[in-house]
Amino acid sequence: MTFSVRSAVEISSLAGAVLVVGISYGALAVQAGFPPWLTVALALTVLAASAELLFVGGLLAEASPMVAALGALVVNLRNGLYGFAASRYLGSGWTRLAGAHLVNDETVAYASRADGLSAQRKAFWGMGGAVLCAWPLGAGLGTVLGNVADPAVLGLDAVFPTVLLVMLLGKLRDRRTTVTVAGGVVIAAAAVPLVPGGVAPMVGLAALALLLLPAGGRHGGR
Repeated sequence: MTFSVRSAVEISSLAGAVLVVGISYGALAVQAGFPPWLTVALALTVLAASAELLFVGGLLAEASPMVAALGALVVNLRNGLYGFAASRYLGSGWTRLAGAHLVNDETVAYASRADGLSAQRKAFWGMGGAVLCAWPLGAGLGTVLGNVADPAVLGLDAVFPTVLLVMLLGKLRDRRTTVTVAGGVVIAAAAVPLVPGGVAPMVGLAALALLLLPAGGRHGGR
């Protein structure tokens, strides 16, 4: 499987970004009390950056492991929808099972912009392999840095919220999504004095129910 120079640069750039976020994850996991081997093992087997970061962040915010895991699971449910879109890239047999492990935001988004099924499959597997290498590697480096220095001093604790903010701003393209995000913020803020530490952000996920409401429309005639 060969890639053009442009594709190689694009995949390398995205993998580099994943690596940096992985370093933040590894450092925060050390703070949360995870042994390095478990942090890397989770990065390799779960391969779901946002869910793993949310789980570790919830633990650091003093949420119970069950609540943190539930929040991570809810966030990761979107991969089920990605699976429908990515099914044509996966082939059959054992390659389909292996490819299913690589279904995530980066791989599906990058593959979907390619022209033609052959190019899309190549893009999916290329990006998937890059993420599979970059995320665990970043997590491993993060555990090393987290053990030798305070993540806050290195600024690694700021990477996760910054990445989340950038991802969030990129999604605010329509009124419905904006209202849902605003609802989540309001619910979480209201829950802060009522629930244990770290639980309020999970409660804010209840705003996702707004996405299940039928979209409003204009009705013609008088």
